[in-house]
Amino acid sequence: MNRPGQQQLPLPVQLRDESTFDDFLPLPASQGLIDALRAQAGGAGEPIIFTYGAAGAGKTHLLQSSCHLAGAGAIYLPLGELARCRPDEVLQGIEALELVCLDDIHRVLGQADWELALFNLCNRARQRGCRLLVAGNAAPRALAVDLADLRSRLGWGLVYQLPQAGDEEKIAILQFRAARKGLVLSREVCSYVVSRAPRDMEALLSVLETLDNASLVEQRALSIPFIKSVLGW
Repeated sequence: MNRPGQQQLPLPVQLRDESTFDDFLPLPASQGLIDALRAQAGGAGEPIIFTYGAAGAGKTHLLQSSCHLAGAGAIYLPLGELARCRPDEVLQGIEALELVCLDDIHRVLGQADWELALFNLCNRARQRGCRLLVAGNAAPRALAVDLADLRSRLGWGLVYQLPQAGDEEKIAILQFRAARKGLVLSREVCSYVVSRAPRDMEALLSVLETLDNASLVEQRALSIPFIKSVLGW
């Protein structure tokens, strides 16, 4: 029986088709993280990797990329969406898998039952040889964790900060993702979009998706006048 205010575990989370390593343009500072994630998802590498960074830095994309690469033996859990579920229902038995990806861990910290359940999962995963990939908004030492032993477990493996892209990097990422969709975006057009779109990468890529759909419908190239008409800029 659920406790008051708690919810049943929702249907399994579907991975985004485009959330793969091939669709992620790494900044030079994040190449080491990408290499470590590929190794881990391939069955080698570190048993625990913790990555952190600001919202929109690409953490969710990378966790889902690892799940895509690892295949059926992996699971992706967005803890922010599951915070009102019973932690034992979410985490029960998942250490039997090869890879467990826990996104937005900071969203469940401060809840004693979640912290204890995550602590126990770390121990069970280590015993079973299950690899853990965890993402949060800060390094383990800076997280608002009440259970000190959980903090130490989260720092057992590699810890990587995912850097926030600047405008030049955003232009490169936008051109890269556009090319993956078969679109041609000039630097001038990309610079125009980056200067006016929301600052985080997730919102910027959502703008690209809107423009891609409009281009298909209208059968027009993505020029600045066309972008102005579509987005109301």
